[in-house]
Amino acid sequence: MIVPANAPMIGHEEPWRTWRAAMAGHRMHHAWLLAGREGLGKASFARMAAAELVAERGISQPPPDSHPDIFTLSPLPANDDEAKKKADGKPYLTKRNISVDQVREMQRRLVTRPTLGARRAVIIDAADQLEKSAVNALLKSLEEPPQGTFFLLVVHGLGRLLPTIRSRCLVMRFHPLDRDQLARAVDTATPGLDSATRAAAIAVAGGSPGAAIAFAEQDLGKVHGLFRKLVAQGDADFALRGALSGAMGQRPDRERQLAAIECARMVLVEHMRDGDDDSRFRIADAHAALVRLAGQAPTYNFDPALLMMEIGGLLASVARTREGAH
Repeated sequence: MIVPANAPMIGHEEPWRTWRAAMAGHRMHHAWLLAGREGLGKASFARMAAAELVAERGISQPPPDSHPDIFTLSPLPANDDEAKKKADGKPYLTKRNISVDQVREMQRRLVTRPTLGARRAVIIDAADQLEKSAVNALLKSLEEPPQGTFFLLVVHGLGRLLPTIRSRCLVMRFHPLDRDQLARAVDTATPGLDSATRAAAIAVAGGSPGAAIAFAEQDLGKVHGLFRKLVAQGDADFALRGALSGAMGQRPDRERQLAAIECARMVLVEHMRDGDDDSRFRIADAHAALVRLAGQAPTYNFDPALLMMEIGGLLASVARTREGAH
């Protein structure tokens, strides 16, 4: 998940204080881990922090994405067709990992001096997507960083990163936003959102502005309402499951399907708080099944109508009805 470029930096005051205090110090550490769940805005923070780092007084600075002293490593487009979509400014699919060739190309560029000032920044988005050989190559740069070079490693799962990498970095933690902060982020990024979609986006995001904004852009407010009805009352006559297909549309793309699965999962998480011991077992089973679906969705070619029937059946199974009991 990528936080949209227009997502505001709300709720991350502590990381900013830490970063700016370090910049004002005499010896700033050369490598930083920006750690927290996906969608919190860590990559956006990295771009803005890098721009502050490399800026020189009196010298006009280009935007971070085109700055000659800010290098960003992220998974490349999956193939030539996806690369063309990227060039055209369209959504595109990426490879799963950042390759060792990308890291080595970055290291070759670090041999020269910074272009516009005394500092440059390398952003790895995300470090837990590095190939094993790419991790080993990056380690050399972290052990002996070139003069004036600073690394910002975005990481969604800190435990997936090798101790040899973690030990050479300062960890900056990003936490989920509270409800008021999340509402402000949604209102700033998606003004004019209808009330049902806005409420659903905030409810299912789990404190993640990226998840909330991505959900809002998918316009799944009606789907969220149907999911909540399924959990509350079941679906003995399959009417709600039938309505789901209409709410999703005839040909929902993969992103919309993934957003719907995540929405259903968060509806179960919300329902878990109010359930009794018996219903919690059913919720846990349904949640595990949705997690499996989410893992399969990026590569499986699901029939959208059958996928909605499957999700609807899982949600209906937790209701306090005869259907849920079985």
